[in-house]
Amino acid sequence: MSKPEVVELPVLQEQAMVPCCPPITAGELSQADAEKMAAMFKALSDPVRLRLFSRVASHPDGEACVCDIADVGVSQPTVSHHLKKLREAGLLTSERRGTWVYYQVAPSVVAAMSAMLDLRA
Repeated sequence: MSKPEVVELPVLQEQAMVPCCPPITAGELSQADAEKMAAMFKALSDPVRLRLFSRVASHPDGEACVCDIADVGVSQPTVSHHLKKLREAGLLTSERRGTWVYYQVAPSVVAAMSAMLDLRA
């Protein structure tokens, strides 16, 4: 067997991440920016999704196993559906470890949503 080569990948700094959209007070949103942001806000507009997102965001380890957050009053397939919608909107990232999936909040996306709504800009 050959020895595998280890390659170091660059690490992105959170400060270097640029929001997708300018603040709402900076001017009219472009069609593309409005569609991006609407998809994110739409994903959070469902109470079950908002609760799931909140559980992941407030988890002490910065990530949460689906087994720890699934008790939101709906069936497991419905939880999976809502988590999929949050992932598709870019609000969560996920990683499979064995039989469980762990979710993390995508900090750059949340920062973009926050920056867009900042009225002080």
